[in-house]
Amino acid sequence: MGMLEKRVNVVCGHYGVGKTNLSINLAVDCARDGEDVTLIDMDVVNPYFRSADYAEELEAMGVRVIGPNYASTNLDTPSLPASVPAAIEDGGRVIIDVGGDDAGATALGVYARVIKAADPEVLYVVNRYRSLTTEPEEAVSVMEEVQRASGLRATCIVNNSHLKGETTAGTVEASVPFAEEVCRITGLPLRFTAVPRGVRLLNKRLTIYPVDAYVRAPWEQQV
Repeated sequence: MGMLEKRVNVVCGHYGVGKTNLSINLAVDCARDGEDVTLIDMDVVNPYFRSADYAEELEAMGVRVIGPNYASTNLDTPSLPASVPAAIEDGGRVIIDVGGDDAGATALGVYARVIKAADPEVLYVVNRYRSLTTEPEEAVSVMEEVQRASGLRATCIVNNSHLKGETTAGTVEASVPFAEEVCRITGLPLRFTAVPRGVRLLNKRLTIYPVDAYVRAPWEQQV
């Protein structure tokens, strides 16, 4: 799949930057391209935004999902299943959705050895409009916390700056200098900029990844 350069891909970042929705989009697009893809949900922190909560829908689209035990129960102490290492090693495309910040990345650290052996891409996701990471230096600080907790180093930056349903072309384009400054500080490349499908940017030099909105909070869902 064009946006992913490695077989194993780790998606990490600050709470609320949109990691889960991005991970789901990447997994679904891989499946649509005919790939054998597994989405591993390592978010054992946030009870509201978990890839595993969309397992039935994703598996219908050809995505295998491995998530925390009790992922749909909102229990405070979920655990990750023993099938994670085998999934990483089996040769198919793997996308790992990591919980936010250092607390979420700690679960990732349990599998650092097997993940490192797979030579992964570690995509650090930034969102200029997410509180506590509105400045490039703040985003870099969180990245360093994630790296320490996980034992893995980021290999690229993904700009996922958005305001949910209120996102416009101007919203995304105004975030580009922020993402570019994160890249400058870290020395990492900007892999792509995620844009809600249907939003068209004037900036033609950006590598654009169109995304759909799969993830919604319980209070945003229709009853």
